[in-house]
Amino acid sequence: MESRVCRIFLRQLTALCLLAAPATQVFAADDQAGQVVRPEIERREINEADIDTEDFEIGVFYGLMNVEDFGTSPVYGARGTYHVTEYVFVEGAYGRTDTEETSFERLSGGAPLLQDEDRELEYYNVSFGFNLFPGESFIGSKWAFTSDFYIIGGVGSTSFAGEDEFTWNFGFGYRVLATDWLAFRVDARDHIFDIDLLGESQTNNNLEFTAGLSIFF
Repeated sequence: MESRVCRIFLRQLTALCLLAAPATQVFAADDQAGQVVRPEIERREINEADIDTEDFEIGVFYGLMNVEDFGTSPVYGARGTYHVTEYVFVEGAYGRTDTEETSFERLSGGAPLLQDEDRELEYYNVSFGFNLFPGESFIGSKWAFTSDFYIIGGVGSTSFAGEDEFTWNFGFGYRVLATDWLAFRVDARDHIFDIDLLGESQTNNNLEFTAGLSIFF
């Protein structure tokens, strides 16, 4: 009886060994295949752009300003900007231009309305800007530059015709960063103030178009 039980046990053990052998061979084959195939990944060196993180910007500009009734003349000045966030910035600006004679003065042949020193126009203002479309500008297929299209508006003072007038300004502009610290920008503004030369106050819209360079620090 005992020998019969032993034979049955040996047969079952042999069957289990035969069933386990294929699985062992599969695992062994997988291990060998893993050792044979060794992919070689070529590592690339990535140079991150060294972007200046400073928030202050100063610059100069030059362009044309049309002073209503006093012709279009060159204008120049300077701006200082603080970038509060990626979208919001605060800007202070100074500009100067020399106006021409009015059409009334040229046609009447009478005494001039203003003395030469009173024809100089200077303005100071503080404005708030908002970047509507921060992104990139592309030149060809290889050059990409960080850029912003923004709207801007604020208040200030204009010295003209011997008077200091409260002035509103609003407009838009486009800024392109040539490097991490140098930017090129173009602006269009309307400076609005009241002026009284002939005894009647009138509101003047004075359009300004400028281009300039600025640096970040």
